[in-house]
Amino acid sequence: MAKKNDTTFFENKLLDFVTAKDPMLEMLQWVMDKFMEIEVAHKTGAEKGIHAESRTGYRCGYRIRRFDTRLGTVYLSVPKIRQGGYIPFFVTEKKRSEQALIQVVQECWLNGVSTRKIEKIAKRLGIESLSASEVSEINNGLDEMVDEFRTRKLEAEYPVIWADALYEKIRDNHRIASKAVMVIKAVNLEGRQEILAVEPMENESEETYSALFRSLQNRGLEKVWLCVSDAHKGLQAAIRNTLPGTTWQRCKVHFMRNILAYVPQKEKEKVAARLKLIWKAPDEKSARAMKDDFCKEYEKSFPKAVECLEEGFEDSVQFYAFEELDSRKISSTNTLERLNREIRRRSAVVGIFPSTDSYIRLITSYLLEYSEDWQTERSYMNAGSIKVQKEILFDAA
Repeated sequence: MAKKNDTTFFENKLLDFVTAKDPMLEMLQWVMDKFMEIEVAHKTGAEKGIHAESRTGYRCGYRIRRFDTRLGTVYLSVPKIRQGGYIPFFVTEKKRSEQALIQVVQECWLNGVSTRKIEKIAKRLGIESLSASEVSEINNGLDEMVDEFRTRKLEAEYPVIWADALYEKIRDNHRIASKAVMVIKAVNLEGRQEILAVEPMENESEETYSALFRSLQNRGLEKVWLCVSDAHKGLQAAIRNTLPGTTWQRCKVHFMRNILAYVPQKEKEKVAARLKLIWKAPDEKSARAMKDDFCKEYEKSFPKAVECLEEGFEDSVQFYAFEELDSRKISSTNTLERLNREIRRRSAVVGIFPSTDSYIRLITSYLLEYSEDWQTERSYMNAGSIKVQKEILFDAA
C-alpha cells in the first residue's frame, strides 16, 4: 500500500515529460487537461463516471480546440457539457489578455508609433515580457498571415456565397473618405463556413465586382450554386458575366427595408408582419399566393410599396429552388451582417484608419480568428443535405 505522501506517480510523470519531444509543452498540456477535468467536475457537481446526488450536469463528449501559447501550439480535448456549455478559464483569460495586447500593438503600429514606444505602452499595461523585437515579429508575422489568407487556394465548388460591403473612414491622400471593403463568406461542400475574400473596392461597379470574382477564379473557384446579396446592379451584372450558372438571391431582409421605405412610420410594424409571412411560406407557390394577397390589400394604400414588391419578388424567392438547404440561412445576408457588425465593433478602437492597407490588415486578422473557430465548431449546414441538393441540381441533369 502506497504511503500518503508517495510521489511515485509524479516522478514517473516527470520522466515521461523529460523524454517527450518538447518537455515543457507536454507538461503544460497535461496541466491544462487536469485543470479542465477539475473545472468540469465542479460545474457538473461530480467527477466523470461518478453517480452522485450532487450531480447537476452531464458531459457529452469532447471537442478539439487549437490553443496557441508562448511555448507552442497545443490541441486541447475540451469536455462538452449538455447544458450551458464550457470554455476553460485559461482560454478565456488568455484570449482577453492576448487580444488586448495584439490590439494595442496593431493600433499603435497602424498609427505610426515606433516599436520602442509600443514596448513602453505594453509595460504600462503590465506586460513586461514584450520587447521591441517581439513587436516587430508580431507585425511581420501578421502581414504574412494576412497575405497568405487572402491569396490562399480555394475549393473549386461552393454551394452558397454571401456578399456584403463594409464601409470605414480611411485617410487617403491627406483627406478622409468612406471606402468600401467587400467581404465574401461561403459554405463549402462539407457545410463549413469560410471567408473567401476581403477586398477593397474603389466603387461598387460591374467592373470592380467582376475583377473580384475573377480573382476568386484565379485562386481555384469554378462553380457557385447561389449568391446572396443586397440588390446592386453592378453585382448582378458581374455574377451573370463572370459566374455563369450561379443563381442570385436578393436578401429578403434588405428587400423588406426597401419596401417599407414607402410605408408611413405608424403603419410599418403591421405591414412588416404581413411581409415576413411571404418568405416564411413553406414553398414558392404559397409565397406567391401570399404576395398576391398582400398586393391586393395594399395596392391602394401603399402603391409604391406594392410596386417595389412586384418588381423584386422573383429575385427574393430563388432560395426555394434549394429546398434541401436551410432557407433561413440562404434567403438573407444575416449571417454576414452579424459578422460585419462584430468587425465594426472591434475596429472602432482605431477610429480613422491611416490607409486602406491598415484596415485590410486589421479586419483580416479578425476574420482569421473566426475562420479557425469555424474549423472546430459544428458545421454551419448539414453536409448530407448539401450532397442531396447537389444530386438534385446537377447529377440528375
